[in-house]
Amino acid sequence: MKKKIALITASVLIFAVLWYCLQALLMPKYMDNKEGALIGEYYDNAGNNDVIFIGDCEVYENFSPITLWEEYGITSYIRGSAQQLIWQSYYLMEETFQYETPDVIVFNVLSMKYDTPQSTGDQEKREAYNRMTLDGMRWSKSKWDSIWASMTEEEREKEAIYSYVLPLLRYHDRWSDLKQEDFTYWFRSPAPVSDNGYLMQTGVKPYTTEHPEPPPTSYELGENSWYYLNKMVELCKSKGTQLVLIKAPIESPKWYPQWDEQVEQFAEENDLLYINMLDCQEEIGIDWNADTYDAGLHLNVYGAEKASRWFGKVLQEKCGVADNRSDTQISALWAEKAKAYHDRKAAMEAQKNKETL
Repeated sequence: MKKKIALITASVLIFAVLWYCLQALLMPKYMDNKEGALIGEYYDNAGNNDVIFIGDCEVYENFSPITLWEEYGITSYIRGSAQQLIWQSYYLMEETFQYETPDVIVFNVLSMKYDTPQSTGDQEKREAYNRMTLDGMRWSKSKWDSIWASMTEEEREKEAIYSYVLPLLRYHDRWSDLKQEDFTYWFRSPAPVSDNGYLMQTGVKPYTTEHPEPPPTSYELGENSWYYLNKMVELCKSKGTQLVLIKAPIESPKWYPQWDEQVEQFAEENDLLYINMLDCQEEIGIDWNADTYDAGLHLNVYGAEKASRWFGKVLQEKCGVADNRSDTQISALWAEKAKAYHDRKAAMEAQKNKETL
């Protein structure tokens, strides 16, 4: 009997080890699609961040934590991911409080235009975007709840939740797509792709014409979006953290005045600071001929640094965020972060100049 139990135990352990090894190999490493690596990079930087940004590409492409540090001594991190939806933002916020309690959490409101996973359109793309947020989260109740809230109707019908819990079920057929990076980073993490969650771009492509997009079917922001925004308010109040709502200074996707009015009214009713940075572009100094890398959809590093210089002043004057530059231990850590940032920027600029020759 003991031999039988030992044999079963050994078999289970061998199966578990093989499963882990295969899953580690087949899961995407996101070296080409860097957005997929952003969520997982937070855990090595958790703790002692006075400000946390949460949201979609309008935070991780448009704000530079290093600039906030160099100009104002503000310590910050961006918990952003591609097309991050408001319920995902809420559960990331909930998870963040397991690691630290920032003075301020900044939430970008663009994702409120989506009220359900289905409302974002293409189901296959939606699943891919979901995984860019969910796969990188460490296991916790927050991750489980975020998975459940994020699944489309089609995924629920297929009981796809198991593939989020056990990613090998989703990626088992990646054999033909394996690259050298999959083997290089099989059991170790690649170098960070971001600078405290900011994904740098140094290219320049002017914004000269509006991007066409169909009008929304409704100008009323949905009940589900309001439900999660209210949960954010309650959570931040319970932790003694200020919640600041922003709309990043990006023209496309369009942010309609009707949506803006609803968020403005909500902020007033809940005693929140809401800033529509679209109204502050001139004050920020954005030059759409030089400060975007993709014709106005996102800022490049030069635009992000401008936006951060402007917003850092708001964080200190209206939110009372501290200047930590007199703290030698914090300053030493951020000196290393700043060096990595400027080294990355110089390398990317050199590569850009080389390509234009």
